[in-house]
Amino acid sequence: PQGQMQVLADRVGDDPIRYADGVVVARNGKIYLSDASTRFAPKDWGGTFEASVLDILEQSATGRVLEYDPASRAVRVVARGLSFANGVALSGDEQHLFVNETGKYRVWKIAVGAQDLDIAQGGNAQAQVLLDNLPGYPDNLMRGLDGKIWLGFAKPRNPTIDGMAGKPWLRALTLRLPRALWPIPKAYGHVIAFTEDGKVVADLQDPTGAYPETTAITETPERLYVQSLHAKGLGWLKK
Repeated sequence: PQGQMQVLADRVGDDPIRYADGVVVARNGKIYLSDASTRFAPKDWGGTFEASVLDILEQSATGRVLEYDPASRAVRVVARGLSFANGVALSGDEQHLFVNETGKYRVWKIAVGAQDLDIAQGGNAQAQVLLDNLPGYPDNLMRGLDGKIWLGFAKPRNPTIDGMAGKPWLRALTLRLPRALWPIPKAYGHVIAFTEDGKVVADLQDPTGAYPETTAITETPERLYVQSLHAKGLGWLKK
């Protein structure tokens, strides 16, 4: 309230937090955040968008979910091995985290009590894929009204990028091209809402991309406020 800023955490042990990009605070005060990549820090690679493209194309899956405990000031790894961890939300009972894995077009449901869980090894009792094979790159999760969770797609899927999935040599070659030649998907507005059991209950799309890169939704009783990565204003839609 006084306009002062304080660094709570900037590393896990000796390892810096390079790409913090989503945060949620539990009722007990613990803070959960997604650290998208331990390879590409935006400050070193031309910004958030450039670093995200590099990480997703490389598919090294170094993203993770962290917990900061203000009582002990300790930071721990809840889960790791995510291909660009991007956005996090708590379940209603605060026993699970919903986490976007942008680089693999899916949403995970992960137990808050998990300890350094390696997602790359697949699902288990503490982590399951809730939404899979999504039509775009999921970017941010926000709790809405009536139990909904809103998800924004920054970009739609791109056949060229999908075709590189099993070709690491082609991905490596693409990373060396000038940015103008990167296979960036077209602008397309798209948000969805889902319930905690994975049922999609809203699907709003704008193929024109007039309000591009829809990254999140804030819901009030009257409106949906739409956030964007590159738009010059805040969008809204009357309910």
